[in-house]
Amino acid sequence: MKNINLILVLSLILAVNMTFGQRKGRKTSEPQPQSKQIAQSPKLVVGIIVDQMRYDYLTRFWNHYGEGGFKRLVNEGFNCKNHHFNYAPTKTGPGHASVYTGTTPAAHGIISNDWYDKVQDKEVYCASDESYATVGTNSDAGKMSPHRMLTTTVTDQLRLHTQQKGKVIAVALKDRGAILPGGHSANAAYWFEGGDSGQWISSTYYMQNLPQWVTDFNESDRVEAYKKPWTTLKDIALYQESGLDNNVYESLFEDETTPTFPHSTPNLLAKERDFEILKYTPYGNSITVDFALEALQNENLGTDGITDFLAISFSSTDYIGHKFGVNSKEVQDAYLRLDVDLQRLLNQLDQKVGVGQYTVFLTADHGAVNVPAYLKNQKIPAGYLNVARMQSKFLEFVKYQYGTTDVIKHFSASQVFLDHKIIANLDMDLKKVQEEIALELLDYEGINETYTAYQLWQNEYTEGIPHLLQNGWNQKRSGDVLLVPKPGFIDYPITGSTHGSPMIYDTHVPLLLYGKGIKKGSTVARTEIPDIAPTIAALLGIGFPNGTTGEPIAEVLD
Repeated sequence: MKNINLILVLSLILAVNMTFGQRKGRKTSEPQPQSKQIAQSPKLVVGIIVDQMRYDYLTRFWNHYGEGGFKRLVNEGFNCKNHHFNYAPTKTGPGHASVYTGTTPAAHGIISNDWYDKVQDKEVYCASDESYATVGTNSDAGKMSPHRMLTTTVTDQLRLHTQQKGKVIAVALKDRGAILPGGHSANAAYWFEGGDSGQWISSTYYMQNLPQWVTDFNESDRVEAYKKPWTTLKDIALYQESGLDNNVYESLFEDETTPTFPHSTPNLLAKERDFEILKYTPYGNSITVDFALEALQNENLGTDGITDFLAISFSSTDYIGHKFGVNSKEVQDAYLRLDVDLQRLLNQLDQKVGVGQYTVFLTADHGAVNVPAYLKNQKIPAGYLNVARMQSKFLEFVKYQYGTTDVIKHFSASQVFLDHKIIANLDMDLKKVQEEIALELLDYEGINETYTAYQLWQNEYTEGIPHLLQNGWNQKRSGDVLLVPKPGFIDYPITGSTHGSPMIYDTHVPLLLYGKGIKKGSTVARTEIPDIAPTIAALLGIGFPNGTTGEPIAEVLD
């Protein structure tokens, strides 16, 4: 009996072991779960801002673009068709800062290109800094830094995340177009000094001397080679998407009698002086690409496993738009030539960094209004503000109402700055003074709306013009009364286009994303400028800029 029991026990143990072995064998033959990738690691991120690019420049000139520039970004990347600035004023300094900080002037503090500083009692420039000296020239053009920008940028966050190993280089013709995207901790920011210099320069904020490759570029004849007539890329008869070449809505180059192609004034052709004029031609964008590619090569960007960042701003499109206007053949030619330069840039990224190894985004710092004189001739409501007459009438009102004009400290950038100390000394109520002034200015010709600082302080607007003004209004830096012109009305000469308003022609700009970690597709859902930085940060798996108010665009990320 004992033997039978022993046999039964041994049989049971053998059966259990066989079953366990079979289960164990099946388990090891099943596919093992792969670890999830929670962030992308492109070798290089390239941020591109096209100064004064309306969204409809993509669609208007689409049939003229080649396959390797704008069309490549759209067809192989992601197109946000309903992309907007969610604040005003829509200007270059705030635009570049907002793209890279992921927030609005209310938080990052760059409320305009220039503004009245209430503490220093003077006008200040968004990037000026007397604490630093120019590198690369003897002028004051390099006394610059990002110190007026109050928050971090996505480029700063990349530097912090990689323990300063990820390199950040920023390039633009305009100083603010390089300095603000580069953030506070960029390895270098370079901008182009025109005038008699025609050289790329920097600031002691970044370096004490230019790298040898920059010096070599400056000493070459690369820039001088662009001192040539500006002719159209294609037969001008094909440019049916723009107005007449000879019209009264455009400005002239020096020595010109008509604003027509070819632009070949003596200054444009001179080899010894006046490089400033190159900014007003598409050649300024070509010079920018030339220099950016030198930076790509000589700074070894995108050559290892740590993500680098190249920030590029194309400024010539803004200069050309201001001079010739939205509907000009010059603007059309500028974008066709920029398309060629974009193809050249992308091809070099393919070669130097590798196809599928980099990520690109392209957007703008603001749009632009069509020339109001042209709109009026098309029976569309538009016009010009007579600011001198407005100020004279306004000061008469202030003198009559308060007995002194000393209550006004400054009037600029569609804002009135009051002297709070004098108002307090006169025992007046600040809120009431703001309201009285706002009501007075609302009656002026060309003004559509006015808002007071008290309104923006006390209320939270979620839509419409007041929402955009509130996002652009900084409590410590902005004025007491804000003015909004009628749609199509501007404070500008009667030739050329400008920008700055909360109107849709100034807010609607492109956003194209392409490359590693980016889906192919498009959306007509509203996206906003502050969404760009957190989208790139989410893709990279790095911290968001510390003032971020935007949201990652989920549809974009692969």
